[in-house]
Parts: sequence; structure tokens; C-alpha cells
Amino acid sequence: MTLDIGDVVARAGVPPSTLRFYEEKGLIAATGRRGLRRQYDASVLQTLSLIALGRTAGFSLDDIAGMLLPQGKANIDRERLQAKAEDIDKTIRQLSALRDGLRHAAQCPATEHLACPQFQRLMRLASMKGTKGTKGAKASPLETGSPRPGKVAKAG
Repeated sequence: MTLDIGDVVARAGVPPSTLRFYEEKGLIAATGRRGLRRQYDASVLQTLSLIALGRTAGFSLDDIAGMLLPQGKANIDRERLQAKAEDIDKTIRQLSALRDGLRHAAQCPATEHLACPQFQRLMRLASMKGTKGTKGAKASPLETGSPRPGKVAKAG
């Protein structure tokens, strides 16, 4: 079954410009034209879903292109999926530690945030993260969740 570009846009929820861009990148292919309108095989909907999933997971379009075969088939590298899942786990840990630090700052009994050792540590970790490359660097306490962001260091 062939679908008009308008049908693909309506079903996949992507604008025509995205379809043309994906075509230029070699991710999808029109089967022809009816007048001035591109026609696509119905399998393009599955391919667009795979592209959307890959983009949501953080894969680049080049990565995704390497996982697509003609006629909407997929050649998904399980090791790449595992590595991406581990990257997502790391991001979740980092964001959880940041969330916990922000919650602490919101409820901190210190008279001002800059007087709170936990807030000071959060600022240091944020500035270190912004200045260091991630390749080969040791995980910061913000990334590992240690020391625990909910605990206030005792003075003295």
C-alpha cells in the first residue's frame, strides 16, 4: 500500500520538511510521485517510529541510519542499545543527585544558601562538571550520588 505525503504527515505526526530531510539523509525513500506529491510505502510509518525511538533514546541520525535496512527493516546492534541504556542510567543518577541537592537547598535551615556546606558542594560540583571533559575523568560525587546530597556536613 502506498501513502501520499499528506497521509504520512497525518499518521506519523511529523512535518513534510522532516520527511524531506530524512529522505536527503537516506533514512527513508519515496517510492515515486503522484503529480507533485511524494508517495511512500506504508512501511515508512514503521521506519519513522524507529527513527523517533532512536532520537528519543539519544541516538544521532547517523547512528540510526546505520541501524536501518531497506524496506523498513532494522539491524539494531544490541551492544549499542546496552551502551545507550548505561548512558541513560548515568544521566538518571546525575539528575537524581542534582534533584536531591536542589530539594535540600529548598528546605535548608541555613539562613542563606551560600552558608550551607551542601549548597557549596553542589556549586563546586556543577562548576567542575562544566570545566572538565567527561572522557576518562573520574565520576564526581554528583554523578555517583556520594556523598549523599540530603545530608548537611557538620561544621568543625
